Amino acid sequence: MNNEEILKKQLSNFKKKYPLTIGWRLSKNSKIILEHLHDDEEIKYAFYAQKNESSLNILGTGIIAVTNKRLIIGRDRVVIGYFFDSITPDMFNDLKVKSGIIWGKIEIDTVKEFTVLTNIDKRALTEIEREVGSAMLEMRDTMKIDH
Repeated sequence: MNNEEILKKQLSNFKKKYPLTIGWRLSKNSKIILEHLHDDEEIKYAFYAQKNESSLNILGTGIIAVTNKRLIIGRDRVVIGYFFDSITPDMFNDLKVKSGIIWGKIEIDTVKEFTVLTNIDKRALTEIEREVGSAMLEMRDTMKIDH
């Protein structure tokens, strides 16, 4: 399977397993991820969430993908343009999980910024923490980065 098929399958599976996660315009957001992949990058895990601090803001859907080299976030803007974030293993500090009644959030601490992903079905939090956390640590070990 190529990266486009992998991404589509990962997002479809995530949506089926965790239907309470809020996400819009997944195909538009996916195009941003695919556009920014390097030739030697492979998608290992993907999900969607709102990239913002407030659970009340539901218009900031982003696709989050873990590749064999980094964690990337793509968000299409409603009018013109898009946002793209790349977090390499050497910049990754920590990941925090917060669970509420229905939704949870993931907070990713990096050397330069703090990324908050909200409106995630609380049943998905353990899987996301496991997949993202272990992938970033594995990449860091592979790259022999001291942190």
